[in-house]
Amino acid sequence: MDATSDEEILRGLYIELADASAAKDPARMRAVLADDYVLHHMTGMRQSRDAYIAAVLDGTLNYFSVEHESIEVDVAADAARATIRGRSRVEAAVFGGVRHTWRLQQQLKAEKREGAWLLTESRASTY
Repeated sequence: MDATSDEEILRGLYIELADASAAKDPARMRAVLADDYVLHHMTGMRQSRDAYIAAVLDGTLNYFSVEHESIEVDVAADAARATIRGRSRVEAAVFGGVRHTWRLQQQLKAEKREGAWLLTESRASTY
């Protein structure tokens, strides 16, 4: 697979994670997140893949809509690792807060495992 195809797949993973989280669809989230995925919230809190999915499903993290402003992908020379920086306007209510539109940036790491790209880490911040 060439870098252009990998870049398209990786952009798609970023979008799919956002869409699956808004839809509260655990199967779709698991399909793009590695078993050892870790989310680093802007508060400093860390969540495993399963803890993140549980928080979405139980309403601790509520995502309503996402408008992507930019998605930058950098595939490593070995074509087995990549970084993704996405900037999106996310309408959300999290940790009991009010519904608000956030300018959310995610710095993600991805790895190609058994021929498929998976997200392994995400660091969230505002921009």
